[in-house]
Amino acid sequence: MRIYTYSEARQRLADVLDQAVEDGEVRIRRRDGTVFVIRPEVSEKSPLDVEGVDVDFDVDEMLSFIREGREGRY
Repeated sequence: MRIYTYSEARQRLADVLDQAVEDGEVRIRRRDGTVFVIRPEVSEKSPLDVEGVDVDFDVDEMLSFIREGREGRY
């Protein structure tokens, strides 16, 4: 885990954030000794949760496409 001074973190914020992603967290220390922890927020959304695509055909057509694919006809 990397510890940055306040001045370093202020000047290199993008690097600090990238390091937090890579290591899970970074710490920033002020002159007075106060330490802050920066860590990426954990997303609760599944990467498989994608928006649907509107296709312009009905169930019978879709089943026909599937059958053709299984039979090797395109």
